[in-house]
Amino acid sequence: MPGLLRGMARVAVISGTATAVSNNVSRRQAQKWEGEQAEQQPAQQATAASAPVSNEDQIAELQQLAQLKDQGILTQEEFDAKKKQILGL
Repeated sequence: MPGLLRGMARVAVISGTATAVSNNVSRRQAQKWEGEQAEQQPAQQATAASAPVSNEDQIAELQQLAQLKDQGILTQEEFDAKKKQILGL
């Protein structure tokens, strides 16, 4: 019986350690991605602001946006925010 308890305790410790390591790796990866996105956003915004967008491009983009909203991928708030961005409002 003590051998069984010792084995169960060892499995619990190993399991807890593996979970903690996995969580740390996930957290670090998420922070890395956030940092990369923060670096990319100003460049993307500058490119978007400098490139003239035709009415046809705006219409196509709004149609795609509406499809995403209809499919439930975007919320109404996300749709409205992106629509304003596309229209330059």
